[in-house]
Amino acid sequence: MSVTPPLPFEAPVSTRSLRAAPLDAFLTRACDIAIAAGIVIILLPLLIIILVAMKLTSPGPVLFAHRRVGRHGQTFPCYKFRSMVVNSAEVLEKHLAQNPAALAEWQLDQKLRNDPRVTPIGRLLRRSSLDEVPQIFNVLRGEMSIVGPRPIVEDEMIRYRQYIVDYMSVKPGITGLWQISGRNNTTYRRRVALDTAYARSRSIHLDLAIMVRTVPAVLSGSGCY
Repeated sequence: MSVTPPLPFEAPVSTRSLRAAPLDAFLTRACDIAIAAGIVIILLPLLIIILVAMKLTSPGPVLFAHRRVGRHGQTFPCYKFRSMVVNSAEVLEKHLAQNPAALAEWQLDQKLRNDPRVTPIGRLLRRSSLDEVPQIFNVLRGEMSIVGPRPIVEDEMIRYRQYIVDYMSVKPGITGLWQISGRNNTTYRRRVALDTAYARSRSIHLDLAIMVRTVPAVLSGSGCY
């Protein structure tokens, strides 16, 4: 079974109902809670080590919360381990002003392969995807799911065009089709297509397939920067 259903980016919005069946919604929520609780228990010693290492190597708060767009367009604070310096905005502005190539890269996808804002321990957390572990608490709060589109900021909504309807029909997730398909190595256009495909094809079986493929994707570190 393919976990990346083919979908032309220009495909019209589906006319079928975007609402999950009640049973599917119940099972998904139950799985989310069980998996999230299990991850917290298993990773607790590692989380403590990360907290101590961050406090010793980088001044500032351990957690970073940024407003993201969730299901039905509702925004929520999306949690991460802080992987950047505290004055990240000033560092980015100065870097882009001095590096035309970096400015062009940033304008394309708002990403930088060699981001000067990222701390040494933050780079390790990103490579291993451990910076996103605090989103487990977003899952427990019901704002996110284990599997779903990556949560976007409000400024990104325009890039989804008419497909924003599909994005907002499901909860954003910690992992999803984009994460197992190259992440930052893919274009934003491809990301929108993957998010739309997931929203229109989601099922328990698809979620399980994505979870299984997430493990090797995380271990490889492909597209994480």
